[in-house]
Amino acid sequence: MKRTVAALCAGIALLATGCGNPLAGGGEGGATGDIIIGASDVGESLLLAQIYAGALRNAGAEDVTVRPPVGSREVVVKALQDKSLSVVPDYSGNLLRYFDKDTQATTSQDVYAQLKQKLPSGFEVLDQAPAEDKDLLVVRKELADSGVQTFSDLGERCKELVLGGPGQWSSRWKEKIKTLYGCEFAEIRTTDTGGPVTVAALKSGAIQVADLFSTSSTIAANGFVPLVDDKNMFPAQNIVPLVAKGTLSPRETEALNRVSAALTTDQLTELNVQFSEEKRNPLDVAEEFLRRNNLLAPS
Repeated sequence: MKRTVAALCAGIALLATGCGNPLAGGGEGGATGDIIIGASDVGESLLLAQIYAGALRNAGAEDVTVRPPVGSREVVVKALQDKSLSVVPDYSGNLLRYFDKDTQATTSQDVYAQLKQKLPSGFEVLDQAPAEDKDLLVVRKELADSGVQTFSDLGERCKELVLGGPGQWSSRWKEKIKTLYGCEFAEIRTTDTGGPVTVAALKSGAIQVADLFSTSSTIAANGFVPLVDDKNMFPAQNIVPLVAKGTLSPRETEALNRVSAALTTDQLTELNVQFSEEKRNPLDVAEEFLRRNNLLAPS
């Protein structure tokens, strides 16, 4: 979604080496009884996978492997079906849309309830976290100070403004934002998916509204102001473990549910800062999160 290539490559290298961290463990995986955790090629997913791995080892699982990156959601679903993967961290709204492209659910509760109904046999989702990593529209402080604080405030102002975001923004959201908020931007410009091109364009004034993500460290770092999506245009994207049914014991399931209960959006944002900005070892970041939230037995 939105992490730098350099940070990602460094993270993958660190995941491979383990760097002596006490959470490191597991071999190549794949044998019956092994727990194989998949992660996408996004730093946030790699961090969540390591947190899951640490929690599962603490719950007594002996053969736990983190295997990044695993590819697209289509690849992940197939791997969970044949149980070459056991569990992956995912996002509730995107996952629901994958299994039900016509869904109209937007709130956390509705998305999660429908997701559990729409999952095919062989899959299950565990408890969702309060933490979300979802789309946001953000503006510079000057525009916010002029009275633009919500999507509704954009309204008629949109015709004066240029939006920057991913290439699929028009096909996904152009008609939706017009219907809900009466917003028709002067231009919708393809920048990147919540990354440095979008940030630079907003900072320079080349665009006035940007689509970023709720856990992006660049929002606070640049003094950008997130707008309130007061009619829930963007669906909820709570962090949720997607599991191949039958691969986790009740104790292991409870361990991941405890992780979800502890994980907030603020904490997820800080984890991303530590990995992407501070370039910390993801194994150390994972262990620190687990210890801080009393999810590891005393050493």
